[in-house]
Amino acid sequence: MATSESPNETLVPYIKKSEFESLLEAKELFVMDCTASWCGPCRMVAPLMDKLAEEYKNQVKVVKLDVGDGENQSVAKEYGIRSIPAVMFFKNGELSETVVGVAAYDKFTTALDKILSPS
Repeated sequence: MATSESPNETLVPYIKKSEFESLLEAKELFVMDCTASWCGPCRMVAPLMDKLAEEYKNQVKVVKLDVGDGENQSVAKEYGIRSIPAVMFFKNGELSETVVGVAAYDKFTTALDKILSPS
């Protein structure tokens, strides 16, 4: 059970499959970190997602999806996620980009800036 002293505490909220589907239907711009509690590399990406959420707080929603949770596994399967961490960028209800594995912060910001720039 997570406490306020938990090292896994994060600014980025966890969502369930139903909330993910609502974000898609609303055609919101969002970033989703596919993660799992047992995943060591995911813990390395977590502070980067916190930083991204803070830096882009007025432009994009950043969320986490625990793909180790049974209900959420179908989302990972649907999008072909075979390795985690996998950070997925959605715009207008469509997947725009995916960054798989531990990456430098600028890889996430570059992907997001590309999506945010007018087409």
